[in-house]
Amino acid sequence: MDASTITSVGIDIGTSTTSMVVSRLAVANTASGFTAPHVAITGAEIVYRSEIYPTPQASGNRIDVAAVASLIEREYERAGITPADVQTGAVIITGESSRKENAELVTESMSELAGEFVVASAGPDLESIIAAKGAGAQDYSREFACTVANVDVGGGTSNIAVFHCGDLVSKACWDIGGRLVRVDADGRMTYVSPRIAAVARSLGIELVVGERADAGTIRRVTDRMAGLLAEALGLCPRTPLCDEIRTPEGSDLAAGEPIDCVSFSGGVSEAIYRPHTDWFRYGDIGPILAASLREGLIPRAAKLIEPRETIRATVVGAGSYTTTVSGSTIEFTDEGLFPMKNLPAFFATEDAERAALEGDGDKLARQAAWYLGESAASNLVFCINRVKRPGYATVCRLADALVRASSAIPEGEPLLVLVEDDFAKVLGQALRRRLPDRRLICIDSIQAIPGDYLDLGRPLMGGLAIPVVVKTLIFG
Repeated sequence: MDASTITSVGIDIGTSTTSMVVSRLAVANTASGFTAPHVAITGAEIVYRSEIYPTPQASGNRIDVAAVASLIEREYERAGITPADVQTGAVIITGESSRKENAELVTESMSELAGEFVVASAGPDLESIIAAKGAGAQDYSREFACTVANVDVGGGTSNIAVFHCGDLVSKACWDIGGRLVRVDADGRMTYVSPRIAAVARSLGIELVVGERADAGTIRRVTDRMAGLLAEALGLCPRTPLCDEIRTPEGSDLAAGEPIDCVSFSGGVSEAIYRPHTDWFRYGDIGPILAASLREGLIPRAAKLIEPRETIRATVVGAGSYTTTVSGSTIEFTDEGLFPMKNLPAFFATEDAERAALEGDGDKLARQAAWYLGESAASNLVFCINRVKRPGYATVCRLADALVRASSAIPEGEPLLVLVEDDFAKVLGQALRRRLPDRRLICIDSIQAIPGDYLDLGRPLMGGLAIPVVVKTLIFG
């Protein structure tokens, strides 16, 4: 078996904390000698874990970009790597930090600092998935053939992902976290999130900045917060307040298989599995929320399991689980095109794609031109996801349509095509014959949805495959 390794970095800039991990991903051709190559990520090993730092804050509703950059530079030195050593990974700005005024500036800064292919991404759905994978919920659900919900409870949000027998079935996010009320050394409240103020008011409680934090009163509020998460998970009837505090940018949990097990990750989870009663030791309500979750409805309605990662689940997921590998039957004109970042995934309408399969690319061209104008992007990836096992004649007609559609792409930009089914090589070869003077990349076996962005890394295994990160960029 031919094998290779790539270095991946995960950086999580959360509401409360920032951390980094370095992983080695094993990539191998898993096919036998008598079949077409099939390249896959076959293993991941964490080789460095940073300390967990308080996320640096500047004045106002801002992240201290310079301080975060300095922190990451220092951790690179300790890990013994440079940006040039990094092939893939993700910078994830999570929770309330993703809503900071300068979140986009931070992601751009980190993307340049962290390596040529480390990417920046922030969105509640993506965070839910990678935290759950980093926590081990997906593997547990596959091993024990059950439905597992991982709840990643951080400083500002609780991200939920549900897996059934290893398959992701739902994800969502609620504005419930340990730092939505902050307390100073004198025991007085210095910050109360409007979302949690609404939870308190539903109980007839008013949390007022400047007043002393009473642990008993706070416990009534955190008990309600824990109950709202139980409602979100479908473990009891949902009330209107549950929908009111769901994170607007995220999805809602879809009804499906009953949840068998629940795991908690994130900063608050440390106090769920290793409880203490020093309620305000971190300057927030995290320990009290942890007690409410540990003693509330969720552990009574489902089996409580401890994840393999708690506070580091998101950063481990970012370093090890954001990268996928393209199919092995790919086509590209030259390696000088790579790496490429922040490529919007463009999906034509169903009628435009149907016309393209008949060789008519006019609608595809018009829609691509409109998309580029609206998004201000310099290029896009044509995503063809309705074609399954096409014959050669269909591939040729699709190539003719893509040639027409390529007129929408600015001169000098390569033609980029992603197909879900395994026929990128034959389509790419058909395009090369029709566009001998245009650079192109044609890949397959990657799933993307409208609104996603793609990063393409340098080819692996002598050009057999390309590492790909599919990401959702949301700045609330």
